[in-house]
Amino acid sequence: QVQLVESGGGLVQPGGSLRLSCAASGFTFSNNPMSWYRQAPGKERELVARIGSTGYTTHYADSVKSRFTISRDNAKNTLYLQMSNLKPEDTGVYYCKSPFLAYWGQGTQVTVSS
Repeated sequence: QVQLVESGGGLVQPGGSLRLSCAASGFTFSNNPMSWYRQAPGKERELVARIGSTGYTTHYADSVKSRFTISRDNAKNTLYLQMSNLKPEDTGVYYCKSPFLAYWGQGTQVTVSS
């Protein structure tokens, strides 16, 4: 059974940092590219960052380039998103997903506010 469990969200002030984690199980994590998505209140879910199966290739939405870093540890079946210089518009629920699988986790809430 595929499981994706996101964690690490919280309330942070503008300019602050957070590190999100996604623990994956039930599939061969090391064979799958992985992505982080987010959904802000009243908006559609959007792609934030993507990483290849080996971790060597990455892609970022223009809105988060130079502020966010996606990474993975295939030995731990875990995906990460390091977020720095956070802005109020980064607020939303963050999800991890493999493009090859039709499963979503429960997400983790990130709120950027003073």
